[in-house]
Amino acid sequence: MNDSLPSVVTSQTYPVLRLKPHEDRRVGAGHLWIFSNEIDTKQTRMADLPPGGFVSVQSDRGKFLGFAYCNPHSLIAARIISRHAAFAPGPSLIVHRLRVALALRERFYAAPYYRLVHGESDELPGLVVDRFGDTLVVQIGALGMEVQKEAIVAGLEKVIKPKNIVFKNDSGARDLEGLPKYVEAAIGDVPEELEIIEDGATFRAPLATGQKTGWFYDQAANRRSFLGLAKGAGRVLDVFSYVGGWGVQAARAGAEVVCVDSSAPALEAATRNGERNGVTVQTRKGDAFDVLEQLHAEREKFDVVIVDPPAFIKRRKDAPKGEAAYKRINQLAMQLLPRDGLLVSCSCSYHLEPSALIDGIQKAGRHLGRFVQVIANGGQSPDHPTHPAIPETRYLKAFLCRVTHD
Repeated sequence: MNDSLPSVVTSQTYPVLRLKPHEDRRVGAGHLWIFSNEIDTKQTRMADLPPGGFVSVQSDRGKFLGFAYCNPHSLIAARIISRHAAFAPGPSLIVHRLRVALALRERFYAAPYYRLVHGESDELPGLVVDRFGDTLVVQIGALGMEVQKEAIVAGLEKVIKPKNIVFKNDSGARDLEGLPKYVEAAIGDVPEELEIIEDGATFRAPLATGQKTGWFYDQAANRRSFLGLAKGAGRVLDVFSYVGGWGVQAARAGAEVVCVDSSAPALEAATRNGERNGVTVQTRKGDAFDVLEQLHAEREKFDVVIVDPPAFIKRRKDAPKGEAAYKRINQLAMQLLPRDGLLVSCSCSYHLEPSALIDGIQKAGRHLGRFVQVIANGGQSPDHPTHPAIPETRYLKAFLCRVTHD
């Protein structure tokens, strides 16, 4: 059998998960999630559903909608992994999905530094894999994928043949699935640092103690295009800099750079990354809001200010408070710009609409008597594709703005 294709179902059957009337519309339109309140519990015995195991999802009329793995104790009770009744979920399907995902990345990336698997967008819901040369960092956010750990490792070995496969399963998403947090090597070792090559620059980032998988590949395209448009900037301020992804690239372009972060180890790594690329970056440690206030009090000015914070809105109910935080941080950033400066403003909060971020930037500008022009906007790099039917996969917003005086 060709192991690049999913295996054909013969005698194996799965428990049936039956939906309530009319609850198949969203799934039929392409979404992969089934929420617990969409299940017809009169026809589906939740106690009989295997936690992390596969089920056959059907409409209220018995129409087959797909195979899914389930977690009857989670709000997202099932996640569809295959819509083809003729093909069983399992190891060969994972291999097939990985090969399809790899083909996309190899179309856009010459070197093996990218996100290899982006969850639902690559039809592997609950799975993220970032590639750092011969090291793969895997994050699992769903019980069904946790059950498939051995198949995931075997599939990655077959498709990529890496030196190291590390599970960095320490995200908050695992709490929702009732999963423990841990960092461990499935193959090889857990490297202390990861190497990243991006647009001719070489970076190192911590793995076990680093953010997310260790690097933010989703901003790579924005760093490339926005910093290209900001060419010739004299002074650049990189706020929420982490290990200097934006700042080091700006320094390589000839700018004087100051990186701001609350983490001393991150700033130390940013300094080393500058040295690694033959440039110098200055650092300021502290809460970003406080540091921007201090820089304003010191009458500092920067030609470009980059604001790339962590998500201020993690849940929908946090939106009002989070929107106020985005407005405030952008207002503080604008205070540091000269009469004709550039602001790079980003948000990775899914619950913040692009229009809401623009509105916050505009209100911040009006509060200071500034005129704001949006020069360019960006989203996720091509290794972070979005699923047209799943808005949750489209989360990153980035705007390059010119800020002048009225």
